[in-house]
Amino acid sequence: MARYTGPACKLCRREGTKLFLKGTRCLTEKCAVERRPYAPGQHGQSSGRRRKASDYQRQLREKQKVKRIYGLSERQFRNIFNRVLKEPGVTGEALLVALESRLDNLVYRMGFAVSRRQARQLVRHRHVQVNGRTVDVPSYRVGPGAEVKIADASREFVLVKHALEQFGRQQPVSWIQVDTDKALGRMTQRPTRDAIPIAAQEQLIVELYSK
Repeated sequence: MARYTGPACKLCRREGTKLFLKGTRCLTEKCAVERRPYAPGQHGQSSGRRRKASDYQRQLREKQKVKRIYGLSERQFRNIFNRVLKEPGVTGEALLVALESRLDNLVYRMGFAVSRRQARQLVRHRHVQVNGRTVDVPSYRVGPGAEVKIADASREFVLVKHALEQFGRQQPVSWIQVDTDKALGRMTQRPTRDAIPIAAQEQLIVELYSK
């Protein structure tokens, strides 16, 4: 499946905000969106002089922003939306909960990788176990009470050790517990919207896909 492999900072500039696609590096480096606060491309600097954005444009940009934060393709993102659409409760909140429950996101949130892209690579290369079983599917949906850990043979990897050293710089979420010495984490409960540190207006995404 095609996946974006270009400069991460270009995506941040396109959305006009930091997406933290480089993990902790975004906390220590001055992001390109701060140096060049306009969209990339030859018409980027003139885009700020356009008329007020339409409702559709605001909805589209919000969907693109969230999709890029989690590193998903359009098909993956739409499939998740169609699935949560059948679930009870608020659709926008259920969408973010489903995205946060992905295995690659949990590996990132637990500090085993410095970015979701790196977390996806760890999962794909079979370095991650869920409840003692190796899982190599980044989209695997982790449920409350599940235990996620780095395989014993992979705990000495430089990338993993570096990520765990940087883990203290991240803002921990309340619905996971992590033992950095054992490279092991547990999803203690289903996350609520208030506990998901994503600055997103998910209702705009629901409105976009409901047209």
